[in-house]
Amino acid sequence: MPSNGVARLKEEGPFCCCGNLRKAVRAVTQFYDGALRPSGLRTSQLALLATSKGMGMVTMSRLADHMVMDRTTLTRNLRPLEKHGLVRISAGKDRREREITVTSAGEELLARAYPLWQGAQTKMIKMLGPQRLNRLLSDLSAVVQVAQSR
Repeated sequence: MPSNGVARLKEEGPFCCCGNLRKAVRAVTQFYDGALRPSGLRTSQLALLATSKGMGMVTMSRLADHMVMDRTTLTRNLRPLEKHGLVRISAGKDRREREITVTSAGEELLARAYPLWQGAQTKMIKMLGPQRLNRLLSDLSAVVQVAQSR
């Protein structure tokens, strides 16, 4: 990269949507992971379990689309949940498709983790304030729509 490009990147970098979102995601993930630590779940695992449970028996493709993840990343993130008996992954109606079901052990862990997540969520809402949180969630939805419209 020419030195002019480096200088411009240094100047414009602090306004990069991607960089700032990734920084915020890392900070928020660390906050929630700390709260969830006693459950043994990470925020990403809790989200997969809760979303899968909410969707019922769900195909990998549908869950990946809903979570805005590629299937390879979803498979990698589901592997430890399956290994610990929290989800079951089975062949779907179409042999090429896989279906995910949250097991009773997964449901029990979700029930134990929920109060920990709720405590972190309550603290985050209190620190941000409900209006700012609502604005943030609305803005994040808009960012997802813009990014997916490519």
